[in-house]
Amino acid sequence: MWTNPVTETKICLCGLLWLVLAALWHSTGAQENIDWEIQRYDGWYNNLVHHRHNSAGSLLSRLLPANYADGVYQAQQEPLVPSARRLSDVVAQGDSELPSQGNRTVLGVFFGFHVLSEISEAIKPGCPAEFLNLPIPQGDPIFDPTGSGDVVLPFQRMQWAPGTGQSPNNPREQINGVTGWLDGSAIYGPSHSWSDSLRSFSRGMLLSGAHPSFPKQTEANSLMWKALDSSTGQSGTQGIFDFGNAKGNENPFLQAIGIVWFRYHNYWAGKLATQNPSWSDEDLFQHARKRVIATYQNIVLYEWLPTFLRKEKITRYDDYKQHVDSRISPDFLVASTIFLGTMVPSGIYMRDTKCTLRDVTNTGGNHSTALRLCNNYWSRGNPNLQTSKDVDDLLLGMSSQLAEREDNIVVEDLRDYWYGTVKYSRMDFVASWIQRGRDLGLSTYNKAREFFKLPTAKKWQEIPQENQTLLEEVAAMYNNNLDRLELLIGVLLETNGTLVHAIIEDQFLRLRDGDRFWFENIKNGLFSAEEIKEIQDTTFHDVLTAVTYADSKDIQVNVFQRSDDAPCPLPWPVNKEQLPPCVRLTILDYFKGSGAGFGILITALCCLPLVSLFIAWIVAAFRRRNFKKLQKKQNPSDQTEVNAEGIQAFEWQDTKTPSCPVYLQLHEGRLIKVLDSKLSVLRTITLKSQQPVETVLSNNKGNKSLLLKIPKEYDLVLMFNGEAERKDFLGQLKAYLERNGLSLHISEMKQQQLLQKAVTKQQRKNILEIFFRQSFAQVLDIDRLDAGELSLEGSQKAKEALKSELSRAEFADALGLKPQSVFVDSMFSLADKDGNGYLSFREFMDILVVFMKGSPQEKSKLMFQMYDIDGNGFLSKDEFFRMLRSFIEISNNCLSQSKTEEVIESLFRESGFQDKEELTWEDFHYMLREHHNELQCAQLFIEGIPDRWRQNRNNHGSILHRNNGVLNHEKPLIVGGDVLPGEGLGQDLRKRQGKKLSFPQPHVYTEARRERYQRSKVHQKIQQFKRFIENYRRHIICVVIFSAITAGVFVERAYCELPAYLTPPIQLLGSSPCMVVHEGQNSASSNSEEGGMSVSRGGSKWQPRLRGPHYGFASPPTGIADTTFVGILISRGAGASISFMYSFILLTMCRNLITFLRETFFNRYIPFDSAVDFHRWIATGALIFSVLHTLGHVVNVYIFSVTPLSILSCLFSNVFVNDGSQFPPKYYWWFFETVPGMTGVLLLVILAIMYVFATHHFRRISFQGFWITHHLYVLLYILVIIHGSYALIQQPRFHIYFIVPALLYGADKLLSLSRKKVEISVVKAELLPSGVTYLQFQRPQDFEYRSGQWVRIACLSLGTTEYHPFTLTSAPHEDTLSLHIRAAGPWTTRLRELYSPESIAEIGRYPKLYLDGPFGEGHQEWNKFEVSVLVGGGIGVTPFAAILKDLVFKSTVGSRILCKKVYFIWVTRTQRQFEWMADIIREVEENDKCDLVSVHIYITQLAEKFDLRTTMLYICERHFQNVLNQSLFTGLRSITHFGRPPFLPFFCSLQEVHPEVRKIGVFSCGPPGMTKNVEKACQKINKRDQTYFVHHYENF
Repeated sequence: MWTNPVTETKICLCGLLWLVLAALWHSTGAQENIDWEIQRYDGWYNNLVHHRHNSAGSLLSRLLPANYADGVYQAQQEPLVPSARRLSDVVAQGDSELPSQGNRTVLGVFFGFHVLSEISEAIKPGCPAEFLNLPIPQGDPIFDPTGSGDVVLPFQRMQWAPGTGQSPNNPREQINGVTGWLDGSAIYGPSHSWSDSLRSFSRGMLLSGAHPSFPKQTEANSLMWKALDSSTGQSGTQGIFDFGNAKGNENPFLQAIGIVWFRYHNYWAGKLATQNPSWSDEDLFQHARKRVIATYQNIVLYEWLPTFLRKEKITRYDDYKQHVDSRISPDFLVASTIFLGTMVPSGIYMRDTKCTLRDVTNTGGNHSTALRLCNNYWSRGNPNLQTSKDVDDLLLGMSSQLAEREDNIVVEDLRDYWYGTVKYSRMDFVASWIQRGRDLGLSTYNKAREFFKLPTAKKWQEIPQENQTLLEEVAAMYNNNLDRLELLIGVLLETNGTLVHAIIEDQFLRLRDGDRFWFENIKNGLFSAEEIKEIQDTTFHDVLTAVTYADSKDIQVNVFQRSDDAPCPLPWPVNKEQLPPCVRLTILDYFKGSGAGFGILITALCCLPLVSLFIAWIVAAFRRRNFKKLQKKQNPSDQTEVNAEGIQAFEWQDTKTPSCPVYLQLHEGRLIKVLDSKLSVLRTITLKSQQPVETVLSNNKGNKSLLLKIPKEYDLVLMFNGEAERKDFLGQLKAYLERNGLSLHISEMKQQQLLQKAVTKQQRKNILEIFFRQSFAQVLDIDRLDAGELSLEGSQKAKEALKSELSRAEFADALGLKPQSVFVDSMFSLADKDGNGYLSFREFMDILVVFMKGSPQEKSKLMFQMYDIDGNGFLSKDEFFRMLRSFIEISNNCLSQSKTEEVIESLFRESGFQDKEELTWEDFHYMLREHHNELQCAQLFIEGIPDRWRQNRNNHGSILHRNNGVLNHEKPLIVGGDVLPGEGLGQDLRKRQGKKLSFPQPHVYTEARRERYQRSKVHQKIQQFKRFIENYRRHIICVVIFSAITAGVFVERAYCELPAYLTPPIQLLGSSPCMVVHEGQNSASSNSEEGGMSVSRGGSKWQPRLRGPHYGFASPPTGIADTTFVGILISRGAGASISFMYSFILLTMCRNLITFLRETFFNRYIPFDSAVDFHRWIATGALIFSVLHTLGHVVNVYIFSVTPLSILSCLFSNVFVNDGSQFPPKYYWWFFETVPGMTGVLLLVILAIMYVFATHHFRRISFQGFWITHHLYVLLYILVIIHGSYALIQQPRFHIYFIVPALLYGADKLLSLSRKKVEISVVKAELLPSGVTYLQFQRPQDFEYRSGQWVRIACLSLGTTEYHPFTLTSAPHEDTLSLHIRAAGPWTTRLRELYSPESIAEIGRYPKLYLDGPFGEGHQEWNKFEVSVLVGGGIGVTPFAAILKDLVFKSTVGSRILCKKVYFIWVTRTQRQFEWMADIIREVEENDKCDLVSVHIYITQLAEKFDLRTTMLYICERHFQNVLNQSLFTGLRSITHFGRPPFLPFFCSLQEVHPEVRKIGVFSCGPPGMTKNVEKACQKINKRDQTYFVHHYENF
């Protein structure tokens, strides 16, 4: 038995429940006239001992032991048995035009097939799909006409019972898809629901179609088999009728018999309705059904069976035998099918009652004498069967036509042109059933004869077969081993049919005797004796007479056997020449016509990020435009007031730049000013040295162009709207020149020549580049290759460049200054020796030599001469003041006039010149006596010249020697990336000696240390790796653990696929089907790769691939099975990884939880500071896995789109039903008509939007866009849940990973929401310089935080609820909270406008804020190090403002803190940029009694430190520090540097200053470039075996 005892118990309970419901139904009156037990449609409970016997879905019953190759499930294949196709060719091929020896009719043959479909179903393939493919001999004329030799026809194994096929004691057992009883299941269906679908529920009738003589046409979602028309390839429901037998539409002849029984039921229903008008529909239907089934049983057993067994009568029915096993045996199924198949003719006649043969219309429109069988499999809308008379004529023809002889020969319509499955339109009927016998594990011929007590054959000649040659061929194929002769081949070879008759008779007798509802069983109460006698007297002749237009005399009495007195004996044989040829084999392409659409769809999916990028670009453009408008509103531009009067034109610059509108103004003093559309001066042209002024006019293209030649500069090309405007300008220019004593020379040429003649701005720029390069190359003796060796043409250009001269504007532009700068004016006047307003190459060289190679005396003398305005050899205090002011211009006038005067007085007094009003050069040089090194290093920096050319010839390194504990400076020191003497940060960093303490100076390293560090590169790499591990061990461990878990869930999910490919199916039976397809072992295919098989058509191959001992089904192209494996593996594995990553990523955004855990011991093991980085890392990984998941499903969709429906129905049993139609859904169905597909596409859209808007670039431009799109995560998680809940590929598992993180994240959000609801009152608001807004607001109750932490604020008065993060600048001990917010975007700019005095005056109060936080970050750990370095750039100083105040406060009140020293480095473009920070530093300096804080300020806006322009500022700054102990620029005691911080030398000095400290914390916040430099310096310094620098950073 298939079911276990527990299952049997459940079945019994279900049966009792059914009986109770049936009784209730009967009591309602629906079955008032039914007094017998209604037979179930599904065959259950016919046998009350074995309830499931012969029920739909029950097991076949073996008469003999299973004959599998392994004794368990593997079918016999070559070389154990011959090839099925070869056997078919040898045994079943031959002359088929011989009549039946028993005068059997064609109607009897197809009635037999109808009976087989009544009691058995062998069309349903098993799941997971396994294949016993049929190798075709090379050169087969039907299947391999090209002689390729690699053709294999797919054959799918039959459905088997789960739990079987696991051991020799439990071999594989197959399932019968229909009831095994003669219960009319081919008429009414094998289930109650199927029967209901066939009923009209009116007068007990079956539902008819448009014509009452035909059943209704089936629907697309019905269970009727809808195989493709093998001759036309048509599919669909047209011409497919609803029968109880799914296979009832296989051919017109089975259709006709099905229609007969349909009519016969309605005949009896109508008859009973007439006799019993009061009966209900159910009464009529069940009475008619009972009578039809009984009639069917009688005809099968007592009319059809004797005829086909050639027996007088069948053994008389005695009584119902309960213990008879009536189940269908596989031996009967195969033997009876092949027995009937030998009698099928190629063509079937149609005749009328007058014995006239009808012409048959074929598919091509031609006519023939008979219906060709091979062209009428699953035909759609057969033109010959459109009316009721057409069906009747076919039945009449079948009843009068003799069948083929009962021998071993099978007509080609079956043997070569039977309908195929799985991509092939044709199949070999005989070979197919040979394979089916092997699939069923049928026993051998002799064992079957022995079982039925028939004499066994000892020799091949003892087989009853007249053709001995045939026996010899078959014997050779079986290696003369008669014991291996298969049952089906033996049945074919027997000419007397002894064995097949015994098998068939045994089966039907068991069916009759074991059927409790058999019509002759008087104990079941179905019929009375009179009714039984009436049924026994009913023949199929009577049935036909009742349902067709023919009279009784028009049809012979025994329609299954033609007698000599038959009314219409039809001619034999059917003339094949008059029949249409069989349509040849075609290979179906399931993907035909889908390639382009599939490619377009995939391209569209790939373009989703580009579309999102385009949308983001549009949003960013609008945001930038609105932001610019807002900035203009906040800071209206101070444009130079100019007279708007002028001549309008368009300036042409070059062919690549569009012309721009300009205004030209003619000023006195021979000046022409060119203004832009905003009336800003673009260029000033001086004409005083030009005589005459050359002008070129265009004489074509509308005469609109004008070229004004400007010697020694680039030309001015103007475009006018018309010739009249140009003429007007020319007239004004001529009059202007005449007034100024100049003349105008005019020439004409074509516009193209004019534009070519013009010297453009770009050309002039190229000339100046050569000019500067060559001048520096000559001064510094640069190698020609380094300077840029020129070709012949380049040499000519160089000569021209060296002949050119620099204008004042070009000279100022090269220095990066404005032309009106005092410094430019002084230097240009000094260098312009001839006074022509231009610098020649020689003049420029003279001054360049002094700067690049001159001694300190020469440089100081040059500076003296530059500012000796009157040239009297003295430098007055006014001239000295003018000199300093020219330098101060460079720093945006960072010093006031009083401060400058104070510096001058101090310098004069320090040098002993306080009584002098004028200085000689010797005095001036004496004043600079302590700064010769600075003057030695001073150079002239020209923009565009490589930095390596500017290097001073002196050694810029700084080396400190330790002699008896004393540090001695031998060489200049590196500061800000360049060399400044004595500017170290050595041990003087530890303390200050009152106000007279000199500026602390860094110590870089000692010689001894240098020798120590001279290690091999391998050692350095090892040390670097060790330090990297030490610094990032927490990060590495967390990443490794997370990656391992991600990989684990990937492998765990993907591993479900591996057993299907790597382990025998024995282990898989009974388990849920994975997305794989198996095939039984086929040793005959050893000639192909890995034992696989392929079918070729043209150049493409269709190749099942071998996996271990099994095959995977594959579709073109080659290797599709491998692709399927990879696609499913990737999609499942990536899906599991996505589930884990998308769930875990929520934890990285639990800010409150992270802030809490930061203070616990977890912080020792988890780097909570990197939560945001980890969030980005997880998001990147999730994106990669999402792409992999998508790619896997793209592959899967393609595979599914080329996979037959029979396999898809196994893979997706809850989605598809195998109805034989083969064609799978198109690719777009998977994408847009399934829940996973639609949600998957939506998820891709959401991901594309979220990831693009989350990029750093778009997040900075449009934070609101990032804010809004990132809230799509809610929809994302909803779609992810829906996406997996459909369980298309695997059972949903997202919830396993999602629940805990979702609960934690939800709780964290609720905590934030509870805070967000509280309004915070602003106490003070102030607009500070550099766009900084200072907000001071109330501190909420119980608001505890640490210095360095940050909050998120929202202001509803701005019309948005978005929250923005800002670092608190207040210290924890203060009673209020404060923020310094720089207006860097739309939100912060609008916030600044909202808190402006004008806005506050209008509102009358400060708008309130909403606060969320505080949240922790790495900066709050500054107090965990003995020495901490704080590096702030720009607005990035905000966290350090709170830290500095907190540190000083704690030291003042005597709090015990680990941190003993803090070095604060503030990097700013100018000291005025964040003056509020200077106030905080000043406060820190005043309160820092313990000298805990050392502050260094770096001003980066100034030019290079050793440029002449900043040398004097540097000298003044150092003088101010030495004399007044405060910075000249900031007024602080903190040290002010020029340029960028030298992080590496600074960190080196800290190793010397704090040798006892093992770890120094470095905390940086600012632009990414700055934090990156800090990180690089830390990495370099950590390569050494000294103090270790731990870097924490935040970018903005």
